[in-house]
Amino acid sequence: MAKISAQERAERSRDAMWGGDEASRWLGMTCERVGPGEAVVTMRLEAHHCNGHKTCHGGISYALADSAFALACNSYNQIAVAQHNSMTYIAPAYAGDVLTAHAVERARFGRSGLYDVRITNQNGELIAEFRGGARVIRGRHFEEDTP
Repeated sequence: MAKISAQERAERSRDAMWGGDEASRWLGMTCERVGPGEAVVTMRLEAHHCNGHKTCHGGISYALADSAFALACNSYNQIAVAQHNSMTYIAPAYAGDVLTAHAVERARFGRSGLYDVRITNQNGELIAEFRGGARVIRGRHFEEDTP
């Protein structure tokens, strides 16, 4: 097999992950882009994503951040799972808003990685911040020559 670029590896890993991610697609998420250790996922909030305060349910924004985190930490064609994570809610979002979750790798060491995800609305206003720790386990998303 021919060697592939880091970008192609990230894209092929995304395709394998996103292809089986029924939950993210069911919630209305779209993966806008992926790269090594990075991912951008968006979604338009609908009324059914909102809570009794008529604001985005915390679990919905958490799911958005988690999906971006998952794509970023799995972008190396190594199966990675969440080891721990936390979310800080900054401002409310409402039905009709378009949320963007941008996940960025902060550190990768051994089998562990640390990722930050910023969620903003269509006006670039900060809605929430998520920090996740990932752990690589056995397996790959697709077959390739490895060094």
